[in-house]
Amino acid sequence: MDTNALNTALVALLAKKHELHQLAYSDTRYDDMEEELHDLEDDFNEEYGDFLEKALEKVHADLSSDTDVLLPTAYLPNNPTPVAEDGVWVDSEKYPGKQVRLVLLPNPVRLVLNTGKGQQHELWKA
Repeated sequence: MDTNALNTALVALLAKKHELHQLAYSDTRYDDMEEELHDLEDDFNEEYGDFLEKALEKVHADLSSDTDVLLPTAYLPNNPTPVAEDGVWVDSEKYPGKQVRLVLLPNPVRLVLNTGKGQQHELWKA
């Protein structure tokens, strides 16, 4: 796996996602940009999905989670600087009673678990 190409694709995808989130729904560019984002997400999942899904399955298993593994793009943060609410909620026996979220981040490509109040744990790195 070319991790540099993966990182470049992830950075481009996140940039487009953040660009879209800055537009109002009433903006005439919104629909076109949303379609561009969906195309980028589809291309990303097609190109890197198998590789990232294997990593996600391992991380879910390591967390003793019975939460379903989703497409890699579901784990992208909503904010340029990820916050605790970003990512996908996962049920984990290793973090009982905590709201934990798994997020896919670039530079380097990695899966990080947000355990609340700014606590992050890197669980996997490409």
